[in-house]
Amino acid sequence: MKTQQNWFDEYAVSHQNKTNQTIHYICVPAIYFSIIGLFMSITPSLLQTKIGLGNPLIENWATILVIPILAFYLRLSVKTFLTMFVFSVLCIVGNYYLSKQTSILYTSILIFVIAWIGQFYGHHVEGKKPSFFKDVQFLLIGPPWVFKKMFN
Repeated sequence: MKTQQNWFDEYAVSHQNKTNQTIHYICVPAIYFSIIGLFMSITPSLLQTKIGLGNPLIENWATILVIPILAFYLRLSVKTFLTMFVFSVLCIVGNYYLSKQTSILYTSILIFVIAWIGQFYGHHVEGKKPSFFKDVQFLLIGPPWVFKKMFN
């Protein structure tokens, strides 16, 4: 398995342009947020029947999805795991409250489409294909890479 630094170094090759980086700072977290929202929009009734806690923040398909993703991040580093755990919780809570105001399904689709348009525009400016065309795991590397770039 590649180390976190190997992943980040390889990801950085197609993310050198400042405009592309700025777009990624906005769009990568937005895509992650929208995917959480899409999974939260799936009817939770079967999940709530099986678990039976009555807590929609825990009993939703996004929480189930996040578990293996966080395991991937834990294999990279504890710091990455903690960063992505906090961000995932914020996304779940944010989407929960968003769902009380509007259709989470349609809002998530809108965010997802707009953010991907931004991503592809950024790569057009960069002049390089997105990394996930080479390896789909780069879709998971984007968020921690963005947070590392933003906070270091």
